[in-house]
Amino acid sequence: MRIGIVGAGAVGALIARELSKYDVEVYVFEKEFDVGMGVTKANSAIIHAGYDDEPGTVRAKFCAKGNEMYTTLSKELDIDFKRIGSLVLAFSDTELRVIEELYKRGLENGVPGLEIWDRDKILAHEPNVNQEVLAALWAPTAGIIEPWMIAIAAVENAVENGAKLFLNTEVKDIIVEHNHVRRVVTNRGEFELDVLVNAAGLYGDYVSKMAGVETLPIHPRKGEYILLDKEEFGGFVKSVLFPTPSTLGKGTLVTPTIDGGILVGPTAVDLPGERKFREDTSTTIQGFEFLMAKAFKMTPNIDFRSSIKTFAGLRPETPIKDFIVGRTRVEGFFNAIGTRSPGLTAAPAIASFMVEEIQEAMGVTFIRKDNFNPIRKRIRSYVQLPLDEWDKIIKEDPLAGNIVCSCNKVTEREIVEAIKRGARTVDGVKFRTRAMFGSCQGGFCGHKIMKILARELGVDVSDIVLRNEQTKILYGKVRT
Repeated sequence: MRIGIVGAGAVGALIARELSKYDVEVYVFEKEFDVGMGVTKANSAIIHAGYDDEPGTVRAKFCAKGNEMYTTLSKELDIDFKRIGSLVLAFSDTELRVIEELYKRGLENGVPGLEIWDRDKILAHEPNVNQEVLAALWAPTAGIIEPWMIAIAAVENAVENGAKLFLNTEVKDIIVEHNHVRRVVTNRGEFELDVLVNAAGLYGDYVSKMAGVETLPIHPRKGEYILLDKEEFGGFVKSVLFPTPSTLGKGTLVTPTIDGGILVGPTAVDLPGERKFREDTSTTIQGFEFLMAKAFKMTPNIDFRSSIKTFAGLRPETPIKDFIVGRTRVEGFFNAIGTRSPGLTAAPAIASFMVEEIQEAMGVTFIRKDNFNPIRKRIRSYVQLPLDEWDKIIKEDPLAGNIVCSCNKVTEREIVEAIKRGARTVDGVKFRTRAMFGSCQGGFCGHKIMKILARELGVDVSDIVLRNEQTKILYGKVRT
């Protein structure tokens, strides 16, 4: 059976990996130059516990289960995942009633370890929290992760197990004959398929319509963020701090990042559904003022003079505020769209469900491969080695001793390895190695990375782009 997947974000990547466990042909179509560069690239990077989702929703069905699956998944894919827990803070009697309701909801959703803490326990755990806090909901299973690494690692593992990845490949049309998917038309040719899974993120409704399946419209919800320098502000909080949620979402959080920084965000601004707004990741003064006000309420001592980066991400929102996952009226066409928060958390569970759903809907039983290898190893980070061991490696491999990114101590060998694994852009290197994630945000190493990319790819440095062909870096020489 030939199964195609549209979109290589976290959801699509994990579906591809799950399918690669079986004796089927798997094709992954991604319109960007790299995987994980859409919704997956810019979000809060939280693995949610599952107390926020209303029982009976698709979100509730997959969130707590997906959370649990990350323990094994992160080990198999060798990606950093930390269960640091989360606190939903209440500052009034009204907010206290909200967290009590969240507690009950979480129990119904099967979330383990939930507790309601009083002020003393909160401040003992998080001394930088506003001392006017009354109580908080503690969820120990909540965690932090690098979301793009989920997509990168899952695709690497899927490809190792036989999946075929087609980057810079945009699906233009879906050919349906006698109510059955037959092939997809892309900018790089046509592909015969028996099954097509739509995991196209912000463009999920567009792809669904190509197959003749009307679905709920998707519109982008913009979230702006502020990142604080780990060198200046690392350790400010130990857990994910949430306000009590509103109708627009879980609210502005203050959280550690996986590499030790502090992230504040997001805002929640609904944008129109037109195509141009689905790429609008601009940031605003109003957004940052909003974030700072919200952060100061929870953590009055936070210092935004330590900010090193501001950015925005887009989430795929639908009128029902729920996932659209499963079979459709067109045989062989399946949706995995509308995966707004907690889509990242739910992704492993959605992937597992999708394999079962395809088999049931198509009336087949997949044969599991005897040689499936679930293990993927990360790019080696030399700075974590003992100095004497590192020195021995450098004598045999000088590239392992050439520090390119001074902030995060990323070597030329790591960058070359990222390119070997598929990085073709500056962002591709950045998200695989953490180069350019430090205090200078690429100010001192960006040009070095461009030169290494050009050398390894055999192209001129002017051909190197940040993310895709719309994000050129060099436009010409200043002088000849």
